[in-house]
Amino acid sequence: MSERKNTIDQCVSPRNNFGEPELPPKLAMWRVSPENSSGGQELLQRSTVPRVSPENSPGEHELPCDLPENIRKLIEGKPYKTDDIGMSSSKIFVFDDCVLKIVAVWDKAIRDKNDATVRVMRWLEGKIPVPKVLCYECTYSADRGENSYNGEAFCACGTGRGAGSNTGGETAGVRRNTGCDAGSGQNVGGGFQYLLMSRVPGKMSCDTYYLERPRELVRLLASALKMLWSIDVQGCPRNRTIEKDLEEARFRVENNLVDVSDSEPDTFGKDGFASPTALLHWLQEHKPDYEPVLSHGDFCLPNVFVEGGRISGFIDLGETGIGDKWRDIALCYRSLKHNFDGTYGGKVYPDFNPDMLFEELGIEPDREKIRYYILLDELF
Repeated sequence: MSERKNTIDQCVSPRNNFGEPELPPKLAMWRVSPENSSGGQELLQRSTVPRVSPENSPGEHELPCDLPENIRKLIEGKPYKTDDIGMSSSKIFVFDDCVLKIVAVWDKAIRDKNDATVRVMRWLEGKIPVPKVLCYECTYSADRGENSYNGEAFCACGTGRGAGSNTGGETAGVRRNTGCDAGSGQNVGGGFQYLLMSRVPGKMSCDTYYLERPRELVRLLASALKMLWSIDVQGCPRNRTIEKDLEEARFRVENNLVDVSDSEPDTFGKDGFASPTALLHWLQEHKPDYEPVLSHGDFCLPNVFVEGGRISGFIDLGETGIGDKWRDIALCYRSLKHNFDGTYGGKVYPDFNPDMLFEELGIEPDREKIRYYILLDELF
C-alpha cells in the first residue's frame, strides 16, 4: 500500500492493481452507500449489491455472492474484516490466516500486468517473505456483455479449474483453463481477478512503535533493502527497465491519468514543472545509469512488515521485479521523511534525519538519482 496513491496482493498500492486508472462506470466496483453509516463502499456484483446488515460493524462489507467456487471453499465460514485503506477501487477481505483481493479489469494490458504480479509472487516464494498465492482466479467477458464470461483459474495445488465450479469440465458459456492465458492476444472484456493469499504476520513498519524508535526502524528498513538486493534475479518474471517505466509514464500522461494534486508541493507550479508533459520530457532527457537488482518497486513503510525484530514480509508486489537499486532507496527515503514530518499520519516526530538510512546501508546518497525516482513516481 502506498501512503500517497495506491497494485494484486495483500494491500493496496499506487496504481490500483494490481495498476489501473479509474474504472469506467459500467465496470466500477464500488459506490458510496448512504445506508453505510461509516460512508464506506459496497461491492457491485452485476445487479446484486450486498449490503451491510445493522448487526455488522460500521464500514464492514459482505463478500460477493458469486465468488469462484475454488476460492469460496477455501474461505467459507471464516470470519473476516474489510480493509479500505488506500486509494484503489480494489476490495480487500482480511481473514485470520489469509487475504482475498478482488480487482475489476477491462483492459488486456492491466490483466497481463496483474497476471505477471502473481507469477512474481510465486517466483519469490522461498526467497524472501511474501504472501503465498493460495488461489488465483479470473473471470472475463469477451464481449463486455452481462452474461458471457471466460472463467480461468490457477490454484496453489496447481490444478486449473473454472470459476464458479469445482470440476474441470466445460459448462455453457464458460471456458476453463489452467492459468490465466496471459499473452494470448485476445481482447478482454470487463471482468474480475480474484487473488487469495496467505496473510503476512507482524506490524507495518509505519506502526507507532517503530516511529517512536527511529534508529531501530531505519536498521530494519536497511536490512529489508539488503534482503531484496541479495536475491539472484535470474529467471525473475518481470524486468522494469527505465525505458519501460518511461513508456508507462508516457501512456499515463497522454491519457490524462496523472493526479497532480497528489504530488510533492514543489513538483508542479511556479517553482516546479509546468505540467506532467514537461516533467516527462525532463525525465526522458535525464535518465540515470541503471543498477539492476530485485526491486520492490513501491518500497514505502506500509509495505514492509516486522515481527520479533526481523522483517516478516513484503506486501503490494505489483511493481516488484528487476529494477534500479535507487528506485527503492528513493521511495523509502521519501516515506521515512513524510512519516516523520507529519505529511503521512499528521503526527510530527522531531529530530529525525532520513539520512540515517544511508548510514545503515553503508553508502553515500546519490541525490540526483533519489530526485529522479521521486519525480518519476509523480507520474504514477
